[in-house]
Amino acid sequence: MGDLRESLPKRTVLLYELGGVAFVLVAWQLVAMRINSIAILPTPLEVLGSFPELHFQDLIVINTLYSIRINLLGYLWAIALALPLGFALGLFSPLGAIFNRFLEAIRYIPLTAVTGLFIAWFGIYMNMKVQFLAFGIFVYLLPVAVERVKELDEVYVQTAQTLGASKWQIITKVFVPGVLSRVMDDIRVLTAISWTYIIVAELVNNEGGIGALIFRASRQSRLDKVFAGLFVIILIGFIQDKIFIWLDRRIFKYKYANGK
Repeated sequence: MGDLRESLPKRTVLLYELGGVAFVLVAWQLVAMRINSIAILPTPLEVLGSFPELHFQDLIVINTLYSIRINLLGYLWAIALALPLGFALGLFSPLGAIFNRFLEAIRYIPLTAVTGLFIAWFGIYMNMKVQFLAFGIFVYLLPVAVERVKELDEVYVQTAQTLGASKWQIITKVFVPGVLSRVMDDIRVLTAISWTYIIVAELVNNEGGIGALIFRASRQSRLDKVFAGLFVIILIGFIQDKIFIWLDRRIFKYKYANGK
């Protein structure tokens, strides 16, 4: 055994990852063959074999693009609302004190229970689904943004004051870059939140989407299609994560000054 938390070479990590994937696939294949029922657990090959039908009959590409569009719009709305509010509540103590209990409360709202409210407010079409997903991300992102503002090391603020910076300069030159560089990591982690509620949103006035497609497949006991749809979502999430990392490296280059 090596040292605890030792760093491994990238090539070694890749080999371990490939080995892990191979182990899971083999174990899955053996268990599925033992069960011998596609209605309970399809084999990896049966899942792979369902893609032609998903493509030509269920239009999985069009449905996936529909879900991505809703997801991205919801995310943009959540970020546009949560970041300014987070800065305001974190920077101005009286304002933060007024809404502190509210911030603690909204985290416990069961999002699936408020679907009816969003239908009443925004109708049953795409706008409702976008706003529902935006709210689902907002309730998690806003408290995080406030906390990041409060966590910024006071030494940076004091240094700026010593150099004669005004309050506005301190906000724009110290707090904004310092907080955004950390919130970027939180936004990347919270990407999964919107995909968690994608099925709930898309089942309202079913206009398409991969979440609705997965739900229909499960009702038809086509678990091979269900697994295939889930793998598509996982692949999208993986790609989104890599895009966020790429953007983070381009926008906040100083975070990677040590060569990581």
